[in-house]
Parts: sequence; C-alpha cells; structure tokens
Amino acid sequence: METIDKDVNWYALHVRSRFEKAVARNLKDRGYEEFLPRYTRRSQWSDRVKEIELPLFPGYVFCKFNPLHRLPILVIPGVISVVGVGKEPTPVDYCELESVREVVNSGSTCEPWPYLNVGQPVRVERGPFAGAEGVVVMVKNTYRLVISVNLLQRAVAVEIDRDCLKSLPPRNTSLESATNLTSPQLLVR
Repeated sequence: METIDKDVNWYALHVRSRFEKAVARNLKDRGYEEFLPRYTRRSQWSDRVKEIELPLFPGYVFCKFNPLHRLPILVIPGVISVVGVGKEPTPVDYCELESVREVVNSGSTCEPWPYLNVGQPVRVERGPFAGAEGVVVMVKNTYRLVISVNLLQRAVAVEIDRDCLKSLPPRNTSLESATNLTSPQLLVR
C-alpha cells in the first residue's frame, strides 16, 4: 500500500489492449489510487442495441504513486510501462486530469476525441464543468469543449454552451518545453 509521500503524483500506465478494467481493479485491490475514465457507447448487434462502457483513453490507466516505488505496479498483469520521457516517468498534468474527472463525473455525454495541438485554450466559468480547461471546437453547429491529456496525446470532447467560456492565454506545458517530442515515449521496464 502507498504511503503518503511528497513525491506521489499521477502517472499514466500503458496497459495491454482491453486490460484497462482489470489493471484498474488490481491497482485498487493493492491500495493504489487509480482513475480509469470511461464513456458509454451504443452498439448495434443483429438482434439488439446495447450500451457498453469503454475507456476514454484505450490502453491507458492513471495511477497515483511514487515513481521510485513503481515495481509493484509494473508487475501487475497487463501493465506494460509507465509513460514518460526516456527512462524517467512523467507525471500527468493535475489540472488536465481533474478536468477529465469533472467531465466524466458530470454525467454528460462525452467521447474520445482526436488530440488537438492548436486552438484557443478556454476555461469554463459556470455550469457543471466550471473550472475545467480545454479548447473549443465546432462540430455540427454545436460547441464542444476538448480536454487534452498532453502526455498521452489523447483528448475527450463534451458538448458545451460557449457563453460559459472565458478565453485563456496559450499554455506551455513542462513536457513540451522540456522536450520537442511529437509523440509520447514509453518507458521500458
């Protein structure tokens, strides 16, 4: 079980395909704080329509731990590596993760979205997503707030009223300024 430690941050774990729920369950059973954001999608079979729950970021589970004590996490079945640069784990931006958590917990319809690197960053000033930060895009005459997790180069979109938004100055994340990577690198065990 994790002890309280100032070096404890949220990290993204790269996991085997379709092992996200099992990894999240194993992390929780071992006393780690985990976060597996999910969304609901309707699937059509020949005889019925069913709603299924899928990970918002397929192949990834978030976990809070001290990177110096990552071996117990790496030996969990399905865990491939901790996402980072070179051989160093890179923490997930806390604000990005909290914005994703707010959207998932709101009960609003959300879905995976292609990662966007351009656009005006915004903060939601009021409503169920107040405090969330992201980028606004227009899809079929509706506005969507796109919340990106830069480390994974993945994003989530949720429908939003543009009147709730306040423009923010462009943000330079520590990962982008520290490196000029175009894609995340995964740590080798």
